[in-house]
Amino acid sequence: MAGDPQPSRRRGRPPRTESADTRDRILAAAREEFSERGYEKTSVRGIAKAAGVDSALVHHYFGTKEQVFEAAIAVAFAPALNAPEALAAGPVDGVGERLTRFVFGVWENPTTRTPLLAILRSAVNNDTAAAVFRRLVASQLLRRIAAQLDLPDAELRAELAAAQLVGTAMMRYVVKLEPLASADLEQIIARVAPVVQHHLTST
Repeated sequence: MAGDPQPSRRRGRPPRTESADTRDRILAAAREEFSERGYEKTSVRGIAKAAGVDSALVHHYFGTKEQVFEAAIAVAFAPALNAPEALAAGPVDGVGERLTRFVFGVWENPTTRTPLLAILRSAVNNDTAAAVFRRLVASQLLRRIAAQLDLPDAELRAELAAAQLVGTAMMRYVVKLEPLASADLEQIIARVAPVVQHHLTST
């Protein structure tokens, strides 16, 4: 006698009560797929399979692969969006250290580091993913940081500070260049923070 049949992927639109759960499962599957495979090798069909739904549902909720990627990284990038508040939480002569400490705090947390790795790996290897990443960073982070600076060239200052932090994070967490990858975090903050401070506030 044959055993119980294996559950098949859900086809068509789910009942309204299941919509939120379905979206969350698709986003979770998308983050995992982009993290493991990168943007190029990830497909809507693969995301759907990982989420246990039909690919038509992925298109229904999010549209194209590019739009799925943008939705997935927006959720993953959310912890970094509190960076502007870190700038405002103290005197101006300490903004470099506060921002540097905040950013590396996000990277040091395994829960937030994994999706950020997926974002950076995809952005480095694919023009479409890079464009999505730039759009998100510019609109959701850099312009908000610039708004905190009452100085000329505020957006350029924010971009230079971000370049310093993202570049260091790339070398430490993605490329894993030694001795940077194994260096004590406080040592990194002590060396990077003054550079970030200079970009943000020097006259």
